[in-house]
This record gives sequence, structure tokens and C-alpha cells, in this order.
Amino acid sequence: MLPYLMSVIIGYLLLINMIGFIIMGVDKKRAVKNAWRIPERVLFMAAFAGGGVGCYLGMHLFHHKTKHWKFQVYVPLAALIYILLLLKLYQAV
Repeated sequence: MLPYLMSVIIGYLLLINMIGFIIMGVDKKRAVKNAWRIPERVLFMAAFAGGGVGCYLGMHLFHHKTKHWKFQVYVPLAALIYILLLLKLYQAV
């Protein structure tokens, strides 16, 4: 049962990180075009729902939100939380 749960958690984290990465890219593209933007709270929600690594990578690859202090602090924090959680779960198996 535990290996199945671990694979579900890893699958979820992969998916939410892909979503975080993609929405960072989409928001950057919209910012350049002065189009409707994705609200910052949605970007933070994706990061703290497990997509911190994807959001962080998207921030730096797309050069988006990298000068905003909230994103400099909270997105890496979200990434660190889920990395530590994953390590803790891996040790439990």
C-alpha cells in the first residue's frame, strides 16, 4: 500500500510542478503582450500546492517575477518545503 501511495504523491508533484512551470511561462508571455494576466495568488497557490520547483524553474527560465521580493522568498520556500517533505516520505518507506 505504501509504495502505491508514494507513486501517487510523486505523480501529483510532477503534474503540479509542470503546471507551475507552464503558468509562469504563460503569464510572462501575457505580460510582454500587455494582455490579461494570471493573478499572483494563483501563481503562489500553484507553488504552495506542491509546484514550487516548477514555479522556481519557470521564474528563472522565463525571467519572470524574479525581481519581486515575494516571489524571491516564497517560491523557493515552497520548493524547499516539498523537497523536504518528499525526502521525509522517502525515508519512511
